[in-house]
Amino acid sequence: MPKKILTVGFQLATENAETAEFRDKTSLLDWDVILFRPDASSYLYNEYKPSEYLGKTALNDRNSFGLKEACAHWRRELQEAVSNGKTVIVHLSKPTEVYVATGTKEHSGTGRNRQTTRHVEIFSNFRALPIIEDWTATHGSAMTLRPEYREQLSSYWSKFADKSVYEVVFAEGTKGACITTKHGNRAVGLAFSSKSSEGSLLFLPDLDFGPDEFFEERDDEMCFTDAARQFAGSYLSEVLSIDQAYRQSSAKTSEPQWAKEETFSLTTEKGLREKLLRAEEAVEKAQRKKEVIQSQLVEAGQLRDLLFETGRPLEAAILKALELMGFDAEQYEDGTSEFDAVFSSPEGRLLGEAEGRDSKPIAIGKLRQLTMNIHEDLEREEVQAPAKGILFGNGFRLIAPHEREPSFTDKCVSSAVSMSIGLVATCDLFEVARYLSENSDKRYAELCRTTLVKKTGIIRFPNRPIKAESAILGNPQRMSAKRAATAEPE
Repeated sequence: MPKKILTVGFQLATENAETAEFRDKTSLLDWDVILFRPDASSYLYNEYKPSEYLGKTALNDRNSFGLKEACAHWRRELQEAVSNGKTVIVHLSKPTEVYVATGTKEHSGTGRNRQTTRHVEIFSNFRALPIIEDWTATHGSAMTLRPEYREQLSSYWSKFADKSVYEVVFAEGTKGACITTKHGNRAVGLAFSSKSSEGSLLFLPDLDFGPDEFFEERDDEMCFTDAARQFAGSYLSEVLSIDQAYRQSSAKTSEPQWAKEETFSLTTEKGLREKLLRAEEAVEKAQRKKEVIQSQLVEAGQLRDLLFETGRPLEAAILKALELMGFDAEQYEDGTSEFDAVFSSPEGRLLGEAEGRDSKPIAIGKLRQLTMNIHEDLEREEVQAPAKGILFGNGFRLIAPHEREPSFTDKCVSSAVSMSIGLVATCDLFEVARYLSENSDKRYAELCRTTLVKKTGIIRFPNRPIKAESAILGNPQRMSAKRAATAEPE
C-alpha cells in the first residue's frame, strides 16, 4: 500500500503528496510521512502597512495570536506524529523573528488624553518545531554528512547536498547531529528516533522548492514545469528511502498484552502514569477553556464580516452594528415577506436590504428589491407610514477596503437620491461600529442614527472623535516606559 505523504509549508509537483498550509489546523495522524517547512510568511505579509519596531516587523493582534496558535499547533502535531510512528522531515528554512502582541495592555489618562500601551515580545517561526531550542541564524552551503548516518541518509545527501543550504547552526554538543558544517563541525542537521515507536524526526538543511524554472505561464495561469515534476519524483523517492531505512533500524516489537498486566509493572511507571493522568486532565481542562475563548473570539470579531461577507453573515453583522448605534434591529420574516433588517429608534423607522459583490459594485437591481420591500412592509396592518430605505452594500468585498472602487454604481446612486433612499458602504459602517464597540459615546451614536434617518444617496457618517492612543512596544518589565517610534492607533 503506497505511503500517504503530506507537505506543510511548500508544494511538490506530484499527485503522490498532498499539501497543507502553515495556517491550517491539519492533524498529522492521517499520514505516514510528513514533510514540514516552517514558512510563516502568510502571517507576516498580509497586513496593510505593517508596523516595525527595532528593525523588525511588529504584527497586529490578530496575526500575533494567529502565528502563536499555529506554532503551538504544529509543535504539538509534530511531536505526536513521531510518537505514533510517523516519519517527520523538517527542512530548516530561514528563521524569521517578529514582534508579537503579548496580550497585555496598560491604559493611562482619560477621555481624549487616554493612551493605550500595547506590549509585544520577540517571536520566531521556529517555535513551531519540537525539541530544538538553541540555534543561531546564519547562512552557508559547505556541509558534510557524519559517517554514522550514511546508512540512512547517504543516498539523499548524494543527490541533494549541492542544492541544500543551511540557515541555522546549533550549539556545540547538540545531540543527534547528522549533518555538520564542513569547517568548524557545527551541527546544521539533526536526527532523532522515537524510543517508544518506529517514528523518527529529522531536521535537514533547506531546499529551494520553488525556483523560477519550476513554473511557467499557460493561459494566464502558473503551472508546474517538467523540471518541477522531475525534482518532485526524485525528492520523494529519497524521502521514502529515508523512511524505510529508519524503520528498519528502529524496528521495535509491539508490546504483548500480557506484558501490560500489573504483575510486570514497575514502581516508577506507576508514578509516571499518575502524573500523565493529571497532565491529561489539565490538558482537557485547558482545551475546554480554549474552546470557550475561541467562541468568544469569533463573536467578538463578527463586525469584521462587514468588510468581506455576503448573505446571512453580512446581515448579522449589520444588525450588530445597528444595535451599537442604539437602534432596535432585527430581521423580519412572516412566511410572505422577508426583510434583511428592520430597525427603529426615536429618530425614525428604517428598512434595510444588504448585498455583497465579489468584484463589482452594487447595481440598481438591489434598489428595486428594496423599494418592493418598503411597499410590502407598509401593507402590514401595524405599519402606519413607509419606512426609510437603506441599501447596505459590500461592493468589491474580496478587495482590501483601501483599494476598492465606489461600492455603488452611478445609476444606483442617482436613483437612490431621487427615491430618498440611503446607500451605506458596509466598510464605512465597520469603522463606525468598531468605534462604538470600544467607546461608550451616546452623542456620536445619536448623530449616526440621525444621519441614517435624514440623509439620502451615499451616506457619509459624522467624523469620529479623535481618540488619543499610542502603541507601545516591548517587554512589559523592560520597556514599560518606551514608546514605539511609529506608534499607531489600535
